[in-house]
Amino acid sequence: MKHNYPKGISVAVLTAIYLLAALAGILLFRYLTSDETLLNPIAALFCADVLATIIVWLFGLIFENVSVYDPYWSVFPPVAFLIWAFYMQIWSIPVILLLIAAFYWGWRLTRNWVITFKGMAYEDWRYTKYRSQKPILFHLINFFGLNMVPTLVVFGAMLPGLMLFDAYASANIFTWFGFIVCIASATIQLIADKQIHDFREQHPGECCNVGLWKHGRHPNYFGEIQFWWGIWIIYASVYGCDWFICGPIAMTALFLCISIPLMEQRQLANKPGYAEYRAHTRILI
Repeated sequence: MKHNYPKGISVAVLTAIYLLAALAGILLFRYLTSDETLLNPIAALFCADVLATIIVWLFGLIFENVSVYDPYWSVFPPVAFLIWAFYMQIWSIPVILLLIAAFYWGWRLTRNWVITFKGMAYEDWRYTKYRSQKPILFHLINFFGLNMVPTLVVFGAMLPGLMLFDAYASANIFTWFGFIVCIASATIQLIADKQIHDFREQHPGECCNVGLWKHGRHPNYFGEIQFWWGIWIIYASVYGCDWFICGPIAMTALFLCISIPLMEQRQLANKPGYAEYRAHTRILI
């Protein structure tokens, strides 16, 4: 049964859920890094991330709404980076740049979610599609595909940032370049958000082809992909290129192989003129 709370109450309910998930994750992290267990801190943070995801997933079941998970993507990384900074007690220039970039990006994405969020009765069309088309497998798809896989991909993309917390790390020109890439990426997303929101108000049901959307079919996804490459550039500026490049590669693959194809199918089915727009407009840039 869907809970049709007003938007303000719905936001308050979700805030309470996320505070509970954060508290559980922090307590687990503290326990796993205590003298009793001495688990590797990265592994402990990963376990805390998984536990918080499970709590959010459980509340998604209670409210019969997978979209309870939607804010997790933008909330966890900046909070986790900040907790990590306090745990490591390292505030080098690369770390400060990372935190500024992460919180700016997280603010932009959370802001967009608040603007588009309609209440607890609303569920993202992708989740509704899986729920109706694959009812038998839905709960497996929900837990692994819609909740846990994004959590794992984001954590993998965060690893280069987590590795930056070294007392001897110093900034160089490439560190600042990576920071600029991150800020530019979130700004591209912010501009794309406003352009499409304004367009939808003025031209409901039509295909948005103005501003950044005139030059790329998914400027918001382009900004998201580029942001995680910016995080990796900051890391690589200090430590060079190594296997941590798998993080932004996995994030890129998630959007190119799953998110964008799903959105393209929906747009082709629902937006008049999208096929022509698609034929003349690049996918990202």
